[in-house]
Amino acid sequence: MRILVAGFQHETNTFAVGPPASYDSFVNGEGFPALRRGDSVHELEEVNIPMGGFLKEVKSKGITIVPVIWAGASPSAPVTRDTYEKICGEITSAAAVAAPDAIYLDLHGAMVAEHHDDGEGELLTRLRAIVGERVPIVASLDLHANVTARMVENANALVAYRTYPHTDMAETGARAAGLLLRLTAGETLHCVIRRIPFLIPINAGCTFTDPAGLVYEKLGALGGDTSCMSFAAGFPSSDFPECGPTVWGYGSDRADLERAVELLYNEVVGRESEWMVSLQGPSAAVGDAIRIAGASTRPVIIADTQDNPGAGGNANTMGIIRALLDADAERAIVGAICDPDVASAAHAAGPGQPITVALGGQSSIPGDEPLKETFVVERVSDGRCRFGGPMMRGNEIDQGPSACLRIGGVRIVVTTWKSQLFDRNQFRMVGLEPEDSEIVVVKSSVHFRADFQPIAHSILVAKAPGPVAADPSDLPWQRLASGIRIGPLGVPFGGQNLANVTTVGLVVG
Repeated sequence: MRILVAGFQHETNTFAVGPPASYDSFVNGEGFPALRRGDSVHELEEVNIPMGGFLKEVKSKGITIVPVIWAGASPSAPVTRDTYEKICGEITSAAAVAAPDAIYLDLHGAMVAEHHDDGEGELLTRLRAIVGERVPIVASLDLHANVTARMVENANALVAYRTYPHTDMAETGARAAGLLLRLTAGETLHCVIRRIPFLIPINAGCTFTDPAGLVYEKLGALGGDTSCMSFAAGFPSSDFPECGPTVWGYGSDRADLERAVELLYNEVVGRESEWMVSLQGPSAAVGDAIRIAGASTRPVIIADTQDNPGAGGNANTMGIIRALLDADAERAIVGAICDPDVASAAHAAGPGQPITVALGGQSSIPGDEPLKETFVVERVSDGRCRFGGPMMRGNEIDQGPSACLRIGGVRIVVTTWKSQLFDRNQFRMVGLEPEDSEIVVVKSSVHFRADFQPIAHSILVAKAPGPVAADPSDLPWQRLASGIRIGPLGVPFGGQNLANVTTVGLVVG
């Protein structure tokens, strides 16, 4: 048996004010693995991503793998038309030439291109037209997928992560492999899917806390040995009609599957009020952090959630840094500000030298502007590091020429390429030890918890000015499905509540 494998991942924020995702974004990876092509895809086998888990699962089964490409980039504005067509075209051309027995795709599920609202649905539709109905196609999805009708119709199975931070990415790839092998063995799988009638804020989906933790615990107990259940909380920053959360499953017994999906749906919807989140302003968060740190031997972590590159931010807002300086914070570190010009100036000056620059503040968001100050360059770095924490362990990233700048009691990591702050090694690459700090600010929403929560006394989430709205109701929606509530217990889009969503059943396999 020959299985064609490929990965194409992007989480698209259609409201993002920064540049679109270019081909260079995927070549670099921007915190994800750099682009791999052909046999080099096998290098990802030991990385905690779905492709790695899939490859390891099928390795000993006598299957021939036809690797095409793996490409991922940090969330941003839509993928450019040329980039989408280039990567999508590589995958579809390979499928036409290889005539595989099956296809596995490592996808995100919330990709929007400049010319396609549903990037994954379009790719799956093109592949189905090439290989026909008899070739099984299975894809793994991010927990924040906006699952569309075209995705369900053109894939034989879709399976999503069950953790946020996404520490189970390789496990999800292995689950996808199990489903694909069942399909190639001739088994018929039914699919039942239901759409949740409200948007879920990103921060509410953390499975270290409830209600998300309770919902995924329930999901794990449903379906038994023959069904595979998924719940995607959706990515609530993609303005198109099929944006939103979904629950679904695949199984050999349709009646049991319908009952399991109904139970999972009720578990999510019955906790609607619990999905609401409470955030602090930057000054309040810093004030609390200083107070808590004064009585603790472990650092306080502040998540600068509205400038999270993992949701479409550009990692250069100055709100939290200004709050730290105004409060005369000591032993505080911030990671990471993406500012290529400042990183270049730091390298030109060298360690120990002062530089007077305008740092960051390029978001065009009211309340954010560059920080014009004199900083001391403490250390420079090539920006390369290997993740050691649970989130994408083993992944090697290149953030370009980077530096540690100091101003007062605050030290700031500045990079050339943007990347969400996933891993403590992203501080260590410029000589900073998070454990030795009192306050650690991260440009992240939830993923940082995988590596930072074990060392933290407390975690605070700050709502500083930034391009990534932590509350979906703050966004100027134009194209949502009529009636979906814009957040838990929120106002219905278009003014009419979304009625009970009809269960969609498809026989696949």
